[in-house]
Amino acid sequence: QVQLAESGGGLVQAGGSLRLSCAASGRTFSAGGMAWFRQSPVKEREFVAAITRSGLGTEYADSVKGRFSISRDSAKNTLYLQMNSLQPEDTAVYYCAARTGARGSRSQNEYSYWGQGTQVTVSS
Repeated sequence: QVQLAESGGGLVQAGGSLRLSCAASGRTFSAGGMAWFRQSPVKEREFVAAITRSGLGTEYADSVKGRFSISRDSAKNTLYLQMNSLQPEDTAVYYCAARTGARGSRSQNEYSYWGQGTQVTVSS
């Protein structure tokens, strides 16, 4: 089992930045590709960004491309999401997820492990 714990959420004004972290514990060698998803009260959970086990491959949702950056520090077993130029529509609970396969994926069904989520609120 892999346990995931997100942190770094909070309240920020439009145009501001936040960095989310996701610490992995347990059988972390089982964690391959990882991703961030988000869910707001008015939307279903949606893909934000994904990264391969090696950290060399990344992909983003069109809505965050150029503003968000996903990275991982394997030595620290930690996943990050740097969020810049935040907008009110980015307001959501952000979840990190991990899968055993090496590649990242946009599909929630590919991920076996999920964190509890961290709230991000962007005020206008």
